[in-house]
Amino acid sequence: MSAAHVITDDAEARAVAAELAADFREGAAERDARRRLPHLELERLSASGLLAVTVPARFGGADVRADTLAEIFRLLAAADASLAQIPQSHFVYVNVLRRQGTDEQQKFFFGEVLAGKRFGNAQSESGTQHVQDIRTRLARLPDGSYVLDGVKHYSTGALFAHWIPVLARTEDDTLHVAYVPRDAPGLTVVDDWDGMGQRTTASGTVRLGSVPVPADRVVPHHLTFQGPQLHGAVAQLLHAAIDAGIASGALAEAVEFVRTKSRPWFESAAEGHATAAEDPLLIQRFGELAIRERAAEALLREAARAVDDARADLTDDSAAEASIAVATAKVTAAEAAVEVASALFEVSGTRSALDSLGLHRHWRDARTHTLHDPARWKVQHIGRYVLNGTRPPRHGLL
Repeated sequence: MSAAHVITDDAEARAVAAELAADFREGAAERDARRRLPHLELERLSASGLLAVTVPARFGGADVRADTLAEIFRLLAAADASLAQIPQSHFVYVNVLRRQGTDEQQKFFFGEVLAGKRFGNAQSESGTQHVQDIRTRLARLPDGSYVLDGVKHYSTGALFAHWIPVLARTEDDTLHVAYVPRDAPGLTVVDDWDGMGQRTTASGTVRLGSVPVPADRVVPHHLTFQGPQLHGAVAQLLHAAIDAGIASGALAEAVEFVRTKSRPWFESAAEGHATAAEDPLLIQRFGELAIRERAAEALLREAARAVDDARADLTDDSAAEASIAVATAKVTAAEAAVEVASALFEVSGTRSALDSLGLHRHWRDARTHTLHDPARWKVQHIGRYVLNGTRPPRHGLL
């Protein structure tokens, strides 16, 4: 890999993201249809410097604001939601190092990220009691090093990664993250993801069989949640940005289709409307969809500002406010993504359902991505906070 560009500020980060998104949009439908994994696109993403924009300034990074990071993900998701999903875990585990990494760990890994290296994800497990029932074990050896054993599912980014952060429990049952090289002995990434949406994320299986891990590659993740934290808020902000991007991309496709391909309904034509774009009923529906999309984007920006404000003055209260703002944005963006991606067919007409056009990828991506974590529990925490002043829990998913 050649040396990656180093982005210096928020404005440059947004400009680079917009340029890449415009390019990635061109081949998105074809990649989805053929399930062509985006190896070349990810190399461009690494080389652009976007993957290093949250590296702290003292290590040479741009340390961009949360609102810039959210906009990067929104732009990428509007072009290709699968491609945008792949680096979500990358930024989450950069954030883990910011919070709990030692100076030496930060110096090493932030150097890797600045060089264009990618973090993957080996976090979720299947067949356990619930999502936080982590059974992968990190066993300490007499010499102070560790070995990893377990099986991970939904491992987005692992197939494309240089380093795979693995969530595991040590002998005292506390959560740690082990940063493992992609080619470590005993580590196998299986490309067995067959989701109906986000087809090219390669969110498959990671198998860990006595994988050796040096002591200086392990971070005590359980300490992240002892005190006010923004780990969950940042992770969920990126998910919200992906959903908002899906809504934006679907609406743009619908506008283009109706303007250039749709025929007016015969009753509309009989009333003098020569094109589908002049149909007052379609105009009404597009207005409704635009409101949904703009509301999602507005709440995303507000949530990002809340994260930035909390980062500047991190307290129990500011962390709670950020988490609630992000939860509000996530619920709204998820609803907008599913509604707009579905309404694309409603407003565009029968031809839009042709498989060869690939317009259904927006709905499949929206429906798949919004299953990540249930919105109903976010609504519960929002209600408890508003009505009773109950701060949301510190479990990293809010």
